[in-house]
Amino acid sequence: MIRVCVAGATGWTGSEIVKAVLGSPEFQLTGAIARKTAGRDVGTILGGEVAGVTIAATLAEALAAPADVLIDYTGPQSVKERILEALERGVRVVVGTSGLTESDYEELERVAKARHLGVVAAGNFSVTAALAKRFALFAAQYVPSWEIIDYADAGKIDAPSGTTRELAEALAAVAPPQTAVPIEQTHGMREARGATVGATQVHSLRLPGYVISFETIFGLPDERLSIRHDAGAGARPYVSGTLLAVKKVMDVTGLVRGLDHLLFD
Repeated sequence: MIRVCVAGATGWTGSEIVKAVLGSPEFQLTGAIARKTAGRDVGTILGGEVAGVTIAATLAEALAAPADVLIDYTGPQSVKERILEALERGVRVVVGTSGLTESDYEELERVAKARHLGVVAAGNFSVTAALAKRFALFAAQYVPSWEIIDYADAGKIDAPSGTTRELAEALAAVAPPQTAVPIEQTHGMREARGATVGATQVHSLRLPGYVISFETIFGLPDERLSIRHDAGAGARPYVSGTLLAVKKVMDVTGLVRGLDHLLFD
């Protein structure tokens, strides 16, 4: 059994991950992190039976019981520090938290390789979202112009989302998109053209009524292609992809970004 510690264990996605781990014969939950409910049993906090795992406030406390893999579904303010701490403690990491930058990932890859450990990070661990990303990368080989719209709830503090940042940076490896008017020559307010991420223009909407969605729009004269993924209100779509990453990370050295690489490469 793979020993798992979950950071953000009582959160929207983390709670579903904890329930799945507790119910699986392939994994053993050895630690849970959630500062507001520290000191209480994670099973009863989530409305189930006693799990025998006391919620900790910090990673150091949670790793009093050894773990093979840390799953992190927390927030952008603390995730990088916790990943680095986990690697220093000899623990592999699966990251579902958004907000990390390209330079952050470069540092994490250096540290992971130096420690001979693995990190799997994805802006979205949904299988259908991974398909939408892969379809967009395929379309970019044949359609030279595109932009991305990033939709999320009004309370999401990071922009763009980890999903769209990951997609935009992956598109840059295919080709830079063509634009009729260079962004720097925009007349008026340059910011209205969105943020440039890996050469792609990304537009982030933050409004009530959305959970998280992304749309890659490709354009040619007289035609348009839209590849869009919409997430519902529940976190269950992210469970199977996360647990697949937990199994795969045991054989990874360095960094793998994107669930699609685990599924298709």
